Amino acid sequence: MPAPGTMPGVSEEDCRNAVRAVHKAGALALSAIGTSQESADVHTVREIALSSKRAGFDIQHIGDGAPSGVADSENLMALSIVIRGKRHTVFRMAQSVLR
Repeated sequence: MPAPGTMPGVSEEDCRNAVRAVHKAGALALSAIGTSQESADVHTVREIALSSKRAGFDIQHIGDGAPSGVADSENLMALSIVIRGKRHTVFRMAQSVLR
């Protein structure tokens, strides 16, 4: 589903209700930051991430619409810190891919 505030009319309350229905059906709910908000300023990405977290989404997707073809690294970091905190973000970044 689109993350709250990323599309006209998509509110946090609407998303919360949809997430509840998805969870009731036994599935996970994914929110998407797309339509170029992934290249917005860090504050905007943080707000969208917090709103998605409050709505109960299990998975966050951030698009690749920035000029480099991937979301800005600052926005990826901000999204991760909002969702899981700095300690878990740094721990995941430091883990070896060979584990």
